[in-house]
Amino acid sequence: MAKAETFQDLALAPPSPGQELWRWLCGEVRAAILEGRLKPNARMPSTRSLARQYKLARGTATAAFDQLHSEGFLVTRRGAGTFVAATLPDETVAAEENRAATEIPPSRAGLSNCGRAMIHGVRLLAPSRSLGKAFRSYEPAIDLFPVNQWSRVAGRVLRRAPRSLYGQGDAHGYLPLRRAIAEYVGASRGVRSSADQVLVTSGAQHALDLTARLLLDPGDAVWCEDPGYPGAFCALRAAGAHLVPVPVDAEGIVVEAARARSPRARLAYVTPSNQFPLGVTMSMERRRALLAWAAGADAWVIEDEYDAEYRYFGRPQPALASLDSSGCVLYAGTFTKMLFNSLRIGFLVLPERLVEAYAAARSITDRHPPTLEQAILAEFILDGHFGLHVRRMRQTYAERMSLLVDEAQRHLGGLLEVERAAAGMRAMAWLRTPEGDRQAAGRARARGLELAALSDFTLEHPQPAALILGFAGCAPREIRRGMEVLAAALETGAAEAPAAGIA
Repeated sequence: MAKAETFQDLALAPPSPGQELWRWLCGEVRAAILEGRLKPNARMPSTRSLARQYKLARGTATAAFDQLHSEGFLVTRRGAGTFVAATLPDETVAAEENRAATEIPPSRAGLSNCGRAMIHGVRLLAPSRSLGKAFRSYEPAIDLFPVNQWSRVAGRVLRRAPRSLYGQGDAHGYLPLRRAIAEYVGASRGVRSSADQVLVTSGAQHALDLTARLLLDPGDAVWCEDPGYPGAFCALRAAGAHLVPVPVDAEGIVVEAARARSPRARLAYVTPSNQFPLGVTMSMERRRALLAWAAGADAWVIEDEYDAEYRYFGRPQPALASLDSSGCVLYAGTFTKMLFNSLRIGFLVLPERLVEAYAAARSITDRHPPTLEQAILAEFILDGHFGLHVRRMRQTYAERMSLLVDEAQRHLGGLLEVERAAAGMRAMAWLRTPEGDRQAAGRARARGLELAALSDFTLEHPQPAALILGFAGCAPREIRRGMEVLAAALETGAAEAPAAGIA
């Protein structure tokens, strides 16, 4: 039998005045075993060391151990020492549990109002146990990530890293990575910034959380695209914000509707280059209107561009931040969707007057981002591997998106119309059946598919029934299989809908 080691020092409560020491020691060790602090098969310290630690006579420790032996809590193995018994005496355990239940009432402590607001509407994503499942929309093509290249870069960085990289990191982020990010967003998105304006975050969600906590007071109004990104809704609600749902049309967020409803809002959250989830691009007219409102209302704008790098057709619009002359736009991005989910490195490009406040806030949440991972990513970018990977994935995703549309036309004509995505990692699929999108999505999930209903992303403004299909992380074979399964699910729903209506 394998031996379970324990620490040789035992932390025990002090004896009561006048209490016999051997009874005190026996009771404390027994409690430690019953409470699980001493595990079954754990090695006990010797009576000699225990007596020395608590300044007892060795005979006192021996008497306590003898009693615990007789009760079945300890066993001695010849030549090995004394151990906690593998199984405990049932009657003693039951008596101890009953005693604890009668002496200590159950706690009624609960979450705070802020805590309840923080978790309202949160849906945990399950950890990945498979890759590329149809039609998962939040995962890139991890199977195509150049792991060997990343490993070589990581090995080189770790071999050469000065010992200072193993010490306290910079709350702003690793400077070479911030320089690389500033160059990247300047070249690809037209965002003019210096490395000093870049704050490295643990993904886009962390950027949203920091922003909500730093820029909002409870009750502040915030414009949110409707439909929109639930992660933003949750972060804003957690900060006590009053969400103002704003409709979205073919040109993006309807600024005039937002101004009419809440002209003095404190902040606007938008996804202008690839609206989540509809995929539309905000027009230049709307961008200018949004920036004019923010400047006039002394408001902030969060621009979230987590997958805008993947554009398949049409002219790309410059980032909203590239048009900002008043310093009101915070530009958020992430490497999670461009490389792999577990990396958890993102960034904010901030107006200069916010940089130190954000760094201070970062320092009291998790001190600083992991320095070694940042150093590896910085080297990966500077060596050109990042740009090459993104270009390859853009081509691969375009092919997978075309296959998704073709397979839908082949298997789902008349049931589902899949729209070609101009950018991003997901496509809108409009239902042509009487069944609601939540019912259709539930039916498909019951058959093992991973997809979402558009209704799950709306706050106030109804939308036509639609499903959201991810394609970027799905291999061609999985797209074909998934479309056959989806066709069977929707055909079943279409057949049952009239009967349900009659009933």
